[in-house]
Amino acid sequence: MQLPKFLRDFLIYLTTITGKSQRTRKEYEYDLILFMRFLKAIEEDIPLDRLHTIDISTITIDQIKEVSLEDLYLFMEYCEVQRGNSSSARARKVATLKSFFKYLKGKRRLIDENPAEHLETPKIGRRQPVYLNYNEAKDFIGAVQTQSYCARDECMMVFFLNLGIRVSELCSLNIDSINGRMLTVIGKGNKERHVYLNDACMNALDKYLQERHAYKGDGKEPLFISQKGTRFARQSIARIVKVINANSHSPKEKLTPHKLRHTSATMMYKSGADIRTLQHILGHSSVATTQIYTHIEDEQIQEVLKNNPFNNL
Repeated sequence: MQLPKFLRDFLIYLTTITGKSQRTRKEYEYDLILFMRFLKAIEEDIPLDRLHTIDISTITIDQIKEVSLEDLYLFMEYCEVQRGNSSSARARKVATLKSFFKYLKGKRRLIDENPAEHLETPKIGRRQPVYLNYNEAKDFIGAVQTQSYCARDECMMVFFLNLGIRVSELCSLNIDSINGRMLTVIGKGNKERHVYLNDACMNALDKYLQERHAYKGDGKEPLFISQKGTRFARQSIARIVKVINANSHSPKEKLTPHKLRHTSATMMYKSGADIRTLQHILGHSSVATTQIYTHIEDEQIQEVLKNNPFNNL
């Protein structure tokens, strides 16, 4: 699909200047293509159920200059009512539009007014993280033995549970990411952090390296290699987690690599990790993101109050 030049330039700016990942760039691209198709449909009276057929290559910066805050509200209403977008999905679209119009006005000076400047972000209800308790996690790890490549899969799962890394970070690990007991992780925005490999990680790693497949690809050699000799994709890791979970004694509903990350973070917090240390381990840019794991503090407070001897008066 041919995109307007100012949109192509913005997408290049996202990755080369702001350091956004290719995945984030694709999400921004999807949102902005949808938005421009919506604009053209409204302008040319095209039925909204034919939005996917609309060519946006001819949209000019002069048309973008005419966009108002009311147009943005109308688009958000369309996303909510007709596309059924959740508040979190609409919040992402708001972030996309704000970033796009800020770039056009502040960086490129292609527009005089930023219509998204006062666009509010939909309120998102605070969701409690889903995680395994200690016994469920132990059962999950035990089920790895049912896998054909159990040493490799066990090492990946041990890394998830002990290091709390993201699935994208696990996939991008290279053999040279390991230096003794330190692991170099490349997180969001290509930010680098170093995490300590505890005994469980080292033992699992030693077992895996003894039977690791040869790499058949190009470029840097990945740490975790598929049976085909290639670097893992996120979807492949998710499938492995799903199979292990299904083979465990007490499968957790819809268990994903991200929920294993939540499990790790929650258990570390319960074990006494302070919020700033946890922020570094998880690679969060904001401590506010890390604070979702302090929900267990409320549970502990409730338990203390329940066990207060005066509760039986």
